[in-house]
Amino acid sequence: MNAIIDLMKAHRSIRKFADREVDDQTLEAIVAAAQCAATSHFVQAYTVIRVRDMAKRQAIARLAGPQAWVAQAPVFLVFCADFNRLEAVCRIHDTAAEKGWAEQFVTTTVDTALLAQNVLLAAESMGLGGVFIGGIRNDPQTVCDLLAIPDQAYPVFGMCLGWPAHDPPPKPRLPVEAILFDDRYPEKHDRAALDEYDRVTNHYYLNRNGNLRDETWTAQMADFMGRVIRPHMKGFLEKKGFCLK
Repeated sequence: MNAIIDLMKAHRSIRKFADREVDDQTLEAIVAAAQCAATSHFVQAYTVIRVRDMAKRQAIARLAGPQAWVAQAPVFLVFCADFNRLEAVCRIHDTAAEKGWAEQFVTTTVDTALLAQNVLLAAESMGLGGVFIGGIRNDPQTVCDLLAIPDQAYPVFGMCLGWPAHDPPPKPRLPVEAILFDDRYPEKHDRAALDEYDRVTNHYYLNRNGNLRDETWTAQMADFMGRVIRPHMKGFLEKKGFCLK
């Protein structure tokens, strides 16, 4: 429909990068553009840490999977949901900060996700590619220790960025009619639409370059929902000062 929509629909995760640096000016321009994302109450409740230290990178790569591309990518960013800065603002104005509310957790996490999506989109508009790294939540306390992330802030995910060295096809998404409805939540989910999406995703998995597997989306999600993922996160977030009330 237009160049921006074409770019968005061409998104795919990049895990192999050319041996070419991303200069500081380019990265700063990407982040500055990303900051134009919507932010609840103008709080801008995020901090981004570029991890240059290779020992730290390798440690994060190990705990995240391992995911070798965390150490190999020209740029690795950690996106932190951050109310610590806002607490400092309260001290400037001699105001006692309310802390620990679930709504604050939602606000800062959403703000961070909006910023990060804009970072990746801006990077892709320049010909770069990248991939989100949720695996840093496998051991978020170690990430905090490595990067000196204080209370009232936590690492939401990482992101690898660089110049693509492969060209994987975009992964097919659910059809729009499976997620867009008028006026109310659907009484039931359309089994025929899910069956068709299974056919599409199975074809994708069987025909993509590398890591071929005979799998469907519904089977993959049933397996995912049948497992407990990162049960330590609740205790970690409470320790960092979130979701206490």
